[in-house]
Amino acid sequence: MPAPAPIDQAKLPELALSCIREAKFPQLATIDGDQPRLRPVSPVKTDGFTVYIANLRNYGKTAEIAANPKVELCYMSPSHDQVRITGIAEVLEDEGEIKAIWDSNALLRQYLGSVENPQLIIYRVQPERVRFMREWALEYHEVPL
Repeated sequence: MPAPAPIDQAKLPELALSCIREAKFPQLATIDGDQPRLRPVSPVKTDGFTVYIANLRNYGKTAEIAANPKVELCYMSPSHDQVRITGIAEVLEDEGEIKAIWDSNALLRQYLGSVENPQLIIYRVQPERVRFMREWALEYHEVPL
């Protein structure tokens, strides 16, 4: 097993954000009763470690998040670095922010037709904990928020 590259603790936020940019499509973990559920998602906006995810009301994760908003996102870069964001998924209510996300996302517009589509929910995952791990390191580093 190759030795992991050393990590400059001062650069942890930068390393973690770089991994998020490279990975693009994280896995989202939710809880369905006592059963964990995991699926890939395509964030519609990322602001630092705050991640915005579009969803439809009839999707399974809607009821799961309503019952337990604690979630975790896991990003893995092409070089197998990982970032895990543990947080709370809250429904975005700010109409200006929703409109800005809508205007910047052609895929949302194509599939949902209108920002007023009643099926649309956008979750904002507020980070409570962010961890970074280099490939092969087998050790997470806490990223300061």
